Amino acid sequence: MLKRIFALALIITVHGQNFAQDSKSYTQSINGTKLSFDMQAIPAGTFKMGSKNGKPDEQPLHEVKLDAFWMGKHEVTWDIFEPFLYRDYEKQASIGAIPAEVDAVTRPTKPYLDMTFGMGKEHQPAVAMTQYNAIQFCKWLYVRTGVFYRLPTEAEWEYACRAGTTTDYSFGNDQANLKDYAWYKANSDNKTHPVGQKKANAWGLFDMHGNVSEWTYDQYIADFYARDQAKVAVNPVAIPNQLYPNAVRGGSYDETPENLTSAVRLASDPSWKQLDPQIPKSNWWFPEAPFVGIRLVRPAKTPSKAEIDAYYNKQPIKDL
Repeated sequence: MLKRIFALALIITVHGQNFAQDSKSYTQSINGTKLSFDMQAIPAGTFKMGSKNGKPDEQPLHEVKLDAFWMGKHEVTWDIFEPFLYRDYEKQASIGAIPAEVDAVTRPTKPYLDMTFGMGKEHQPAVAMTQYNAIQFCKWLYVRTGVFYRLPTEAEWEYACRAGTTTDYSFGNDQANLKDYAWYKANSDNKTHPVGQKKANAWGLFDMHGNVSEWTYDQYIADFYARDQAKVAVNPVAIPNQLYPNAVRGGSYDETPENLTSAVRLASDPSWKQLDPQIPKSNWWFPEAPFVGIRLVRPAKTPSKAEIDAYYNKQPIKDL
């Protein structure tokens, strides 16, 4: 059933209006608050995924066809994420009553340390959440907005990052230009920075290289590209059925240039919870992964209510 989440009706509704596959970018208001975020329209298309001469898990270079979607112009910031984390923050951000449905949304356990790691909150990317935490944040947004948001698939992420390019980075192959597009080991002072300060790629997406790595929905499978023998892979996704590893993309503030390319893949790891004293380990936080964040996707083909519920309500796998 979950595979169908990525392939249903062509027409969707935004703020009471119908938008088709060639929709424009838009700003999403979070109902009952002063908060909003920007979504960029990503056209349907076909591209070459992976890298011909890259790392083994980036091969083989293969053709992928994707439906249209919207992607967050920026990484999700603490400004947007904190009202989901804490009901008190949500009340402070709200204008008038909070929808009753929001009270039914499962919220993260209170972290035992500062999850900003001293890097700041205002306009800073939210970090160190698990993939389950990220999906529950999407559910909170759905209750608040009535709009289905989810994590990108690996293929969607790479397609959007490339923005029509076939080079190592969305701006070309010259690593000397990386400083204009990314916060990374050479210029970050080993911390995150407010989103949107560097140049955007050709499709208007900021910080696709560096700042924080970004969750995808996919299970990380090293040889996944080689498993699909079809001439063209259509909307591919490795639906997760294990806790580890899941695929993370984009590289972060503490990475070197070779780990910031459009094709590079990172696998989540149990060591990201090494400091967690709880038994079992938290479903919500990775205290040793302050380099991981979220970027939202909204598919142009909206799933049914039952399929949306199946996506949001999947029970977390316990981490022993």
